Amino acid sequence: MKTLRVALGERSYDIRMEGGCLKNAGEHIRAVCPRAKKLFVVTDSNVGPLYGGTVLDSLEATGFDRRLLVIPAGEESKNAALLSNLWEEMLEFGLTRTDAVVALGGGVVGDLAGFAAATVLRGVDFIQLPTTLLAQVDSSVGGKVAIDLRHGKNLAGAFHQPKLVLMDPETLSTLDDQTFSDGMAEVIKYGCIADRAFFDRLAAHPSRKEIMSDIESVLYTCCDIKRQVVEEDELDTGRRMLLNFGHTIGHAYELAGNYTAWTHGQAVAAGMVTAAKLGVSLGVTPADVPQQVEALCAAFGLPTSIPCDIQTYASAVGRDKKGAGTDISVILLEEIGRAVAHKMPKAQLVRLLNSFDKIP
Repeated sequence: MKTLRVALGERSYDIRMEGGCLKNAGEHIRAVCPRAKKLFVVTDSNVGPLYGGTVLDSLEATGFDRRLLVIPAGEESKNAALLSNLWEEMLEFGLTRTDAVVALGGGVVGDLAGFAAATVLRGVDFIQLPTTLLAQVDSSVGGKVAIDLRHGKNLAGAFHQPKLVLMDPETLSTLDDQTFSDGMAEVIKYGCIADRAFFDRLAAHPSRKEIMSDIESVLYTCCDIKRQVVEEDELDTGRRMLLNFGHTIGHAYELAGNYTAWTHGQAVAAGMVTAAKLGVSLGVTPADVPQQVEALCAAFGLPTSIPCDIQTYASAVGRDKKGAGTDISVILLEEIGRAVAHKMPKAQLVRLLNSFDKIP
């Protein structure tokens, strides 16, 4: 088993990864939640039939009283109504402050269950069992939990670090190709912002089969980069913003597709390519970088451009959490493997982004 320790004082926790570890989830959770008697497990309609029984059996064998709640799969489930229902179901189950919530699934499940755990009874322990590539390399680590609002994604949330992140790479075998590619957008992001050698390694092995042949190493590298960033900037006021490379623009693309036409990973991939071009136009990024980012995203079946109008850009940029007043910090690449937060007026960013869409 590969293990990383996220060192955050009293909020420290392990990231553990090993094939087949979901069968022993109860033992791992008991070790970090010794006082818990009840575990409220949240999963979705895709993951529940695949792994819900395995996890529940392990929890029962370890002596936990457990309940499974299945939510509809998809981004639409990250809403206030479903969050309120989770609170009520948790209290109906008799959850107490010494018990815990378990998220079994991808990023939507982790965000929703984590936000419920952060707020029910003013906060209970939280365990992440991520089952998608995107969740394993990104959303399960770092303690960001949230729901979507009518005005945009992740606009109501909290920082609530998990007690444990337990990831089973074998769950990735059940992902369809698009969902796997979505996760690769975040994998590529880590190479772009922090590790040129890792970026080159991905470029040398541009297929799902090759990535899966060394998946634990890929997961470890991504989680180790995120661990270091989170330890330095837990609350996202400095270096942690670099993890949002491609995301400010990507959120505009998600909005342009009404959060249904494009997945998060697809939008981030196109956002990274556009951000690289933006960096060139601002004199921050070398001219050959956009082509390198574009080629790697395309190799994993990810879009490298998405149509977007100026009103949508303005709406997404205006609500971006990296904004302050009339300015925003957009993440650019000084080179492959090194990112920087570049402060600029929101209006200037919107104009530049709109001009890219008009270039043949």
